[in-house]
Parts: sequence; structure tokens; C-alpha cells
Amino acid sequence: MTVDEFARQLRLGHTTSARVTEDCLERIAALDPALNAFIHVMADEARQQAAEADRDLANGRDHGPLHGVPISIKDLFDIAGTATTAASRVREGHLATTDASAITRLRQAGAVFIGKTNLHEFAFGTTNEDSAFGPAHHPLDQRRSPGGSSGGSAISVATGMALATLGTDTGGSIRIPAAACGIVGLKPSVGELPTEGVVPLSRTMDHVGPLTQTVTDAWHVFHALRGDTVVKPLSAPDMRTLKFGVPRGYFFDLLDDNVRAQIARMEAALTTAGASIVDVDIAQAALTPAVYVHISFGEAAAYHAHTLETMPERYTKPVRLRLEMARRVLAEDYARAIYGRDALREHVDAALSGVDALLLPTLPIPAPLIGASTARVGDRDEPVRNLTLRLTQLFNVTGHPALSLPCGETDEGLPVGLQLVGTRNQTDALLHVAKAVEAAIA
Repeated sequence: MTVDEFARQLRLGHTTSARVTEDCLERIAALDPALNAFIHVMADEARQQAAEADRDLANGRDHGPLHGVPISIKDLFDIAGTATTAASRVREGHLATTDASAITRLRQAGAVFIGKTNLHEFAFGTTNEDSAFGPAHHPLDQRRSPGGSSGGSAISVATGMALATLGTDTGGSIRIPAAACGIVGLKPSVGELPTEGVVPLSRTMDHVGPLTQTVTDAWHVFHALRGDTVVKPLSAPDMRTLKFGVPRGYFFDLLDDNVRAQIARMEAALTTAGASIVDVDIAQAALTPAVYVHISFGEAAAYHAHTLETMPERYTKPVRLRLEMARRVLAEDYARAIYGRDALREHVDAALSGVDALLLPTLPIPAPLIGASTARVGDRDEPVRNLTLRLTQLFNVTGHPALSLPCGETDEGLPVGLQLVGTRNQTDALLHVAKAVEAAIA
């Protein structure tokens, strides 16, 4: 059941929040021992919130599209009275005293919190395998990663353990697991949604956003997170009025053959539906990894300086090694990267000039095997971390809104994601376009 479907059924009296919440809890009990999507299941709290949502609706108090909706929360967000572990032993004993701003807004929207989800420790990874609570497993193939760092969140939605979920995205951590698990993941424009009360990775590139089953569901969660009380319905523009830019070169140089075939099929489907598709160039896109690393590593090192000095043994070894590398980023490297970010932002703006959205893959490979350090692309073995970040991290650097849509499967039945990128500070417009694309490729 999608958020939108639940909202209709709830108001028709065909279901209740208590019933659907219980269904989610039963699915967690059945599936999570194998998938390890949750760090903490908030069963008692969820049942209380669901009962309250049903009472409110019976008494004429309707909080909007998320009223009574069971939502999971990535365990980077503070929920008052609950531990925020960031999937790390470093935060043992932590207990949040207040809600993160995003949690406050979800409460105001009537959401039910079903539990806190597993992630790559401190969100510093893309596979969700380095966690103090053990790796999360792909719902279609437990040997594989669900993507990260919001891997547990993506699993919860893909399997019906929650109707929607809240994640974070610093280099692709919403879009990567959304693509790997075959759901929708939205990274809004930078600064558009509040990050207060969220454990940071890179303060200037962290984004908050939803993972959902559909674009319409992402629309509902996005507007609730923005604190909007009156929202127009999401509509899809006529595909014949839309123009897409495809950034070839860097973004298509390293693609799994199955991914390449599915993206080509999507281009053909959109053209058949009447859209215009043109090739565009993002100048200096190949510099993205260097800019991204020096900013994200520099900011992560600053946040972790004290605990890395006083309790290094509490980190998982791979994350600790990356943080130790991060401490060696020079001030001049960070400053150069900031200038590089400004240039890349202008280049993406230029590529978007005259088109409604950019169109490209989300992940160049299907979900990788857990523990694999490299993945085969053509005749080359490439580092998994570099591959998974390759097509998403630029839009964290520049702050443009970006969304991943499921767009087919590989020969092995693994999901492939299509990424849409919109104009800065126009996330609403991107969601309207995404709705049209979703309908055209369904």
C-alpha cells in the first residue's frame, strides 16, 4: 500500500492507522531477522501514535496526507527519548532529549514512527555493510548490499515494513539505496529541508529527504518536511511539452551493460511519449570526486576530531580508516575544493539551461555483493565505493535537486534506477516532471 492509497482508504473508513501499523510490525517481525533493516523497532510508541491518529480522525482532526502513516526513520535523526546511534558504538549511551526539526514536522503531519533504521556507520559509506549492528541485506538477494548509507530505510519501504521513510543524502545516500532496491528517492535542493538534530557527515552537503514507493508519496513527505499545511495535488505535465538533457561522457563512460540498456530503453520510451531529448555537457564533471572528497572528508574530520582521538576503537575499521585519511586533508585543499564547487555549480546550471531536467542513471552498476571491494564494468574492475558515488555526488556538491526512479531490471532481476536532476531551488518543479516520467515508463 502506498501513502496515497492508505490516505484514501483511511478516509473512506476501509482501514485504520492501527491496522496498517500492526501489519508493518508483523512484516518487521517476519522479515527483519534476515534483512537487518532496523536498529530499533518502536512498537509500543507506534501503536500509541496510530491509536491517537485514529481517534483524531474520528473527532474531525485530519492532519493531512501523512495522517496515521507508518514511517521509518534513519538512525541519524534525534527522536526525543530514543537513542540516536548513527550505527556506531561511538554513540553508546546517547539518548536524544529533543526531536530533530524534521521529526517535529512529521509529528505535526500526523505520521507514526515505526522504528529507526540501519545505516552505514555515521553515513560514511555507500553499502550499509559497516555498521555496529551488522550489515543490512538486499531484499531480493541477501548476498547483496541494499545500497547506503540509507540502506535500512530503503529496505523498509521496498518490503512494506513501512509506507515511507526518512533518509539523508551527502553523496547519494538516498538515491543509491533507492535505485538498488527499486523505489523512489528524493534529494531536494541543499538547505531546503532542516538538518537540525541530524548527526552530520558533511555540514555543507548533507540533505534530508524521503524514500517512497511512488513520486506522489515523495511529494507528500517532502511537503510535510517543509512544514507546508496547504499543498496543491501533484500533477504531471504533458510529456510533449518536456525537454530532457542527457549528460553523456563522464556519466555514461562506466556503465554496466544492463544499466546502459535500461537507460536507453527509458530514453526511447520518453521519446515515444513525445518528449524532446538532447545531449548536454557538464564541463569538468570528471573533477567531481576530487572536489567532493576534499569537502566531505574535511568536514567529517572536523566533526569526528574528538571521538577519533579519544575512542578510535569504537568505530568500525573501514570507517575509522577513512576518517583517519580525512584528517590529512589540508586547509588549502579544502579551500580549492570550495572554489571548485562554485565552478561545478555553474556548469550544472549551464547544462540545465533550456531543459526541464537532466536524465542519467542513478547507479552505474546493480546492487553489489556484500564485502566486494571492486565490481566489474566491461573489462575493468573498479572500486565499489567510487562506482556507487560516481553519478550522484556531483549534485550534492552543487546542491541541485535530484530524484531516483525505478526503471527496470537487470538480467538477474535486480532494480535499475533512473536519475532526474532539476534546477536549483525548484524541487517542486522536478517532482512534477518526475510524475510525468513515472507515468510514461510505468
